[in-house]
Amino acid sequence: MQFGLVAVGYAAVLAVAVALLYMRHLVELQDPVAASGGMAAAGDTILYLFIGCLFLIPTALLIWTITKLEALFTVYSRFLFGLSLSAPVCLSVVLFGENHVAPSLSWLCFFRILESPIVLGGMGISRLAARFDRAKRLTSYALLVEGLTLGLLVAYFIGAAFIHR
Repeated sequence: MQFGLVAVGYAAVLAVAVALLYMRHLVELQDPVAASGGMAAAGDTILYLFIGCLFLIPTALLIWTITKLEALFTVYSRFLFGLSLSAPVCLSVVLFGENHVAPSLSWLCFFRILESPIVLGGMGISRLAARFDRAKRLTSYALLVEGLTLGLLVAYFIGAAFIHR
């Protein structure tokens, strides 16, 4: 029953996300010049972050549901650890791979890094909910990798700001 509720939650959030993105697309078709400026890009970024935060709601419910099942939560924590390992790879692709990787991969990595604070929030919720030693250890490692990657990104931008003064 609870897994069905989680699935309905994900479906509802996906439907809202599709509707919001479709409405944004219609605005872009109506006035392509206005939709390609910096303010529109900032609005798109805020929209993507909002959609990412919406996905945290059913994810928190899923985490709460699988907390009681050690095998399932351990598999989930392994997935989180693997997901966290994608953050430093994507950060290196975004920062250093401009001329070495396909633009589609570069954009995918950019959006992975953009959503990193939301992923970090989900990992934090998972760490707080973890009951079993192996799951606690894996989620702690995932939090460490994701947090260090985000810290490196912030340090890079602060360093770049001082260099370009």
